[in-house]
Amino acid sequence: MARVKRGTTVKQKHNKILARAKGYLGRHSSTYRAAREKTEKAGQYAYRDRKARKRDFRSLWIIRINAAVRPQGLTYSRFMNGLKKAGIDLDRKVLAEMAYAGDPGFEKLVEQAKRFIKTEN
Repeated sequence: MARVKRGTTVKQKHNKILARAKGYLGRHSSTYRAAREKTEKAGQYAYRDRKARKRDFRSLWIIRINAAVRPQGLTYSRFMNGLKKAGIDLDRKVLAEMAYAGDPGFEKLVEQAKRFIKTEN
């Protein structure tokens, strides 16, 4: 059986890694070994941070909603509880956008949440 020479496949593999490492500082963009380590670590960070981004945005939305309902005499948790009792099913992203934009519909939601909280007590 003939011998298989792998020079071209190894070169392709190395070039693929080096292309991913383009823009890295120093030898991390030019030597295969350093580039491989950096791109592997970059992939781990990317995977982790795709999950973390979802948490960060949810946290931001909650902060924005809380900041918008505080001047109207409610807390975030009581506001969300009032909305749930009122049967209003809006997600935090939409509520935060309404609060951030100063939408007049947001004040109506706050009033409705207040009404349902008072009827419960």
